[in-house]
Amino acid sequence: MNARQHRSHQDLLDHFVSADAPRETLDAIIVPNGRPAAYLKEAIGAAKLLDAHLVLLCSMRANAGSAALAAKRAGVRVTAIDIDLLPDGAVPDFATDEILRRSRFHRPVDTSLKRNLGLVLANLAGWKRILFLDDDILLPDPSDLEAAGGLLTKFPVVGLANAGMPDNSVVCHALREVGVPQDVFIGGGALAVGEPAFSSFFPNIYNEDWFFLLDGLRLRPSAVTGTAWQYDYDPYNDPRRARGEELGDTLAEGVFGLLDNGLGLAHADERYWAAFLPERRRIISTTIERVLASGIEPAQRARMVAALKASIGRSHLITPELCVRYLRAWQDDCVRWRKHIRDLRRDHRGGPGIDGALATLESIAGSRRSVPA
Repeated sequence: MNARQHRSHQDLLDHFVSADAPRETLDAIIVPNGRPAAYLKEAIGAAKLLDAHLVLLCSMRANAGSAALAAKRAGVRVTAIDIDLLPDGAVPDFATDEILRRSRFHRPVDTSLKRNLGLVLANLAGWKRILFLDDDILLPDPSDLEAAGGLLTKFPVVGLANAGMPDNSVVCHALREVGVPQDVFIGGGALAVGEPAFSSFFPNIYNEDWFFLLDGLRLRPSAVTGTAWQYDYDPYNDPRRARGEELGDTLAEGVFGLLDNGLGLAHADERYWAAFLPERRRIISTTIERVLASGIEPAQRARMVAALKASIGRSHLITPELCVRYLRAWQDDCVRWRKHIRDLRRDHRGGPGIDGALATLESIAGSRRSVPA
């Protein structure tokens, strides 16, 4: 078995020219919003163009009140929610979270939570086609979203191709900077999702969107069309970024390497990871050597090396047993999520649309709070 990291996974996708794709509108655009309202210009414009409901799931520097006001001023139907105010039980407790919560691999971020909340709302609201759109994405041609919507009649998920800052891990960014070809893949930043994929979820780990694309065993049929543009950012500004990415990047690259070879999750056993992990560390250590020998500006070079050393340091804490245990827990969570969605739909009494979805969540939480301990 060829246990190595691949430079591209594009062959796993079906590619379509936007102009040649069928056209369909989207029911909703869901934004995991962590930035001020000024960053919502693209999402607001897209929602207005498509007459789609805009759902803003707010935390950190985002404020639901100001976000909703910006959308309403543009004539957009909007629901903005401070996620801390949502009732308990909207998203289940995951076994994967339990594995990482008290370890060095825990990531205190809420993007996965927001996307999962968006899926819950879509399920309860009766929507069929949604778009996840991050607040750091530009849309050169918003009509590409109609092409993505049209392709959802055949594919459960359709991503827009990223033409901006590559949405890669620190390790992959560094590989590219020392001249090693490194491709990008579709991701949650601009991802159209059809109802057949509402039964999937985003685990709280780096590359959570890659796991979302899987059905528990293999990749769902997935397509790419159109263009999205990722804002620039500095991947080396803090070594903690590299540490936080390493487990998710290792697992995702390992699993998708199997998919590239026509294999699946059943082959991701301890023997596979025992071969993959040393190869991953060899790639990082070789990249450090290439950075040190490069003509990259000295201060930038030092920051790159610090980030890569953080990656390899965290990699040495990853064991084949942890990889297998995490993936088994994730498969259990896939079942847990599907049951959670079925239960929510069974208990849904709030009527159609987003207001009915929120009413159902509140009523379920209220009934659970009223049960004696």
